[in-house]
Amino acid sequence: MSHGLNILPKGAYDLISLGALVHRLDPGIIPFRKASQCRMYVSGGEFNVAANIADCFGLKTGIVSAMVDYPIGDLIAERVRAMGVHPFYKHFKHNGVNGPNMATVYSDQGHGVRPPVVFYNRSNEAGAQLKPGDFDWNEIFAGGVRWFHSGGIFAALSETTGEVIIEGMKAAKKAGAVVSFDLNFREKLWNIWGGQKKAEEIVARIAENTDVLVGNEEDLQKGLGIPGPEITAKSKLDPTAFIGMIDAVVKKYPNVKVVATTLREVHSKNCHSWGAVAWAGGTTYASPTCELDVLDRVGGGDGFASGLFYGLLAGESPEEAVKLGWAHGALLTTTPGDTTMVTVEQVRSFAKGGSARIQR
Repeated sequence: MSHGLNILPKGAYDLISLGALVHRLDPGIIPFRKASQCRMYVSGGEFNVAANIADCFGLKTGIVSAMVDYPIGDLIAERVRAMGVHPFYKHFKHNGVNGPNMATVYSDQGHGVRPPVVFYNRSNEAGAQLKPGDFDWNEIFAGGVRWFHSGGIFAALSETTGEVIIEGMKAAKKAGAVVSFDLNFREKLWNIWGGQKKAEEIVARIAENTDVLVGNEEDLQKGLGIPGPEITAKSKLDPTAFIGMIDAVVKKYPNVKVVATTLREVHSKNCHSWGAVAWAGGTTYASPTCELDVLDRVGGGDGFASGLFYGLLAGESPEEAVKLGWAHGALLTTTPGDTTMVTVEQVRSFAKGGSARIQR
């Protein structure tokens, strides 16, 4: 029942994430071309994990990121504080006209047969300007850090962000932390400067420093350049194809001890079947599956990663950690926004096979 990870028993931070902070504008079920108002959420693939682990699971987390000193930056910084995440920012001044900016993500929710549409404005984004040497890792990790996390979205932002990830990972390793990376392959982001070839080159160097990889079959193929599965899965919830690729991943990266992903079959915008699977220390662990009545799907994958990491940090078995990740990801889709609004008690209850009966 071992995952082969060497997790420090304590540290000033349980987890520190590195990535860009963004704000997401959401007009709900109205498409943007007809929208008249939006809700505003704060997000970031890497930040979401730190926020969820602090707010839902009660551990001490931090975010290493770029922060622009202007009202949008203030709004984002306030949300970071509200989620209980300690910031390590490199500050940028805004010139009042064209930046540098905090990126904007636009995403309507779709409805029924109409899928959600996501696009960005990342022009002159401060996060993309981060480069090696911008952060004093020794100072950040001085009190001890148990887990360090980053992801493919941040890696794809520019020629320098991948290098910052590698620099951070090496320093985290030296500090004794477990290192995780969510492949989160985003074609649109890579295409504007490096494309597929560059993505594989950079992600390969990142993977060499990684203990825990999160990503689905497509992420493994496009991010790591692992050939597609020989067996085709009977359904999106069938983990066979994913498991079939693990051998190739571990052969290429013997340092990787855990590989995990969510399994999602989308029937319509609001109706998804949901599962998760992890390979840890040579054994495969699958979650139960459930039917989701989705309110807001954005952030579900980060929700899974958060619960999984929390389980491992809390000393749970890999099997239990996968269930916690699966349960948290499922519950996260029942609330608006990208970060958690549920409690650890709700997650543990659902992971045990809890039901939606009213809690009195």
